[in-house]
Amino acid sequence: MIIDIAGSSNGKTSPSGGEYLGSNPSPATMLIKSVRQAKNLNNKTVFLRVDFNVPMENDLIKEDYKIIQGLPTIRFLLRYSCRLIIATHLAKASTKPIAQRLGQLLDKKVDFINNCCGESVVKAANKLKTGEILFLENLRINGGEEKNDKKFAKQLASLADLYVNDAFAVCHRNHASVSAIKKYLPAYVGLLLEKEIINLDKIKEPKKPLISIIGGVKMKTKSALIKKLLKKSYRMLIGGALANNFIASHGFEVGCSIIDQESIKIVAKLKDNAKIILPIDAVVSNKKDGGDVVVKSINQIGKKDIILDIGPKTIKLYASFIKQANTIVWNGPMGYFENEHFKHGTLAVARLVASRSDGKAFGVVGGGETVEALKITKMADYVDWVSTGGGAMLAYLSGEKMPGLEKLKVKNS
Repeated sequence: MIIDIAGSSNGKTSPSGGEYLGSNPSPATMLIKSVRQAKNLNNKTVFLRVDFNVPMENDLIKEDYKIIQGLPTIRFLLRYSCRLIIATHLAKASTKPIAQRLGQLLDKKVDFINNCCGESVVKAANKLKTGEILFLENLRINGGEEKNDKKFAKQLASLADLYVNDAFAVCHRNHASVSAIKKYLPAYVGLLLEKEIINLDKIKEPKKPLISIIGGVKMKTKSALIKKLLKKSYRMLIGGALANNFIASHGFEVGCSIIDQESIKIVAKLKDNAKIILPIDAVVSNKKDGGDVVVKSINQIGKKDIILDIGPKTIKLYASFIKQANTIVWNGPMGYFENEHFKHGTLAVARLVASRSDGKAFGVVGGGETVEALKITKMADYVDWVSTGGGAMLAYLSGEKMPGLEKLKVKNS
């Protein structure tokens, strides 16, 4: 079965997974196969693909936001006495600490097995009783995962009765556990992935005016998004190193700031678009980690200057547009916010987006660094949707192929 998410009553969703009431229904015209609609779910064995790729240091979890976001789907399945086989990828590390942390959050035993396929995994899966959880080792220890290998996908599928994808952050990847596996099991969308789609579809069909805020470093990764959003945006506010390329393309000096010739070629086709708003001043220094920090107008940047943040006049200008928005999407910091001297522009935008999102506009924030900056302000709960996907969010809003959503999301005829 499928749910028409255009008619969903989904309310505002906080980063903790709770729902607020009273937000506008999504104007999306899509249908989605939600696990809520799966028939005969009781006592089934479920292969649950999550994205618990959290930051780690010395086998310790630095931040568990993604794990917390995945709890509603897990609890939903446990209410139906499902046997859960949970799998994720993780950057060059064992998922054992993830399994342990999940057990703490659920206040429930979570068994870990140090493999993701093979005889030992099959035996452990077969021993599962109703309501029990088996957490697999990092999927990417098997070369078949990133190759979308059918044999590996079959091995994973053989462990369960049905498949649930709750890993939005990898839905743009053509990997075995998000793509090929759907050929061998009945497949559904988890509660987190369902919310990602519902909320991002509100950016695709926004309540106008839409204000898009795009920052970060790499123009190449965001050019498709910029072109797509420009068609629907009232204004697009550019920051970070992306702005340097626009500024340089207009013939202004950018000194020793980050730019690249490939990006400038892309920008050349966009620079005269009246919807694009660029910084009018900047915080600059002669050293990336400090040095002499000064504010300069864009037409006063020197050859030795490094642009590292938007300036106060730009913040005021951007605020004037954000305050007009009925829909806001933000991806990418406004500067080198990790440094104390250059964080103010990014944090100011974060506060502005959160303040406007609090009942006045529908706001979406995504991307690892962007979410990190938002959390510093302690205002993340005011934003309607904080996406768990960086590259996946860019791909989805850009209209790129999403292998993880194939057969799970279809056009409403």
